[in-house]
Amino acid sequence: MQVHGIDPVCAPDAKILILGSFPSVASREAGFYYAHKQNRFFKVLPALFGEEQPADTNGKKEFLIRHGIALWDVIQSCDVEKSSDSSIRNVTPNGIAALISGTDIKTVYLNGNTAAKLYEKYVLPSVSLPYLRLPSTSPANAAFSLERLVNEWSVILRDL
Repeated sequence: MQVHGIDPVCAPDAKILILGSFPSVASREAGFYYAHKQNRFFKVLPALFGEEQPADTNGKKEFLIRHGIALWDVIQSCDVEKSSDSSIRNVTPNGIAALISGTDIKTVYLNGNTAAKLYEKYVLPSVSLPYLRLPSTSPANAAFSLERLVNEWSVILRDL
């Protein structure tokens, strides 16, 4: 059983929540989201705002908070082999409803198919906000170029 162990990034004035499924091995080791060098999350978001990619964890947190973006994962703990979303079993979800209470979050965006499926199964009954699945920023989603990801992810700007 792997436990999440990374705190959510969420300021009270956050406008959107982006959820992944569960941190990769690299992210669990680094103690922050999307730490795998080839994950494009922190390339896509800064590109949407015409900014440089944040250099470190503090810069990433500051970027998210400054732009009204909350960040977490659907899963609090699970059985998982390395970083393989397809191997996820025995899920305990994070307390998403508690996280968003008292914030200005209006929409939930899901980073990839697995996050969307898990959200619908474990979280949706307790959270009534609109949500949208976006293409995964994972290097495993090789079908999407960085340019295509930026284009698809630009939908988040409507809520910020």
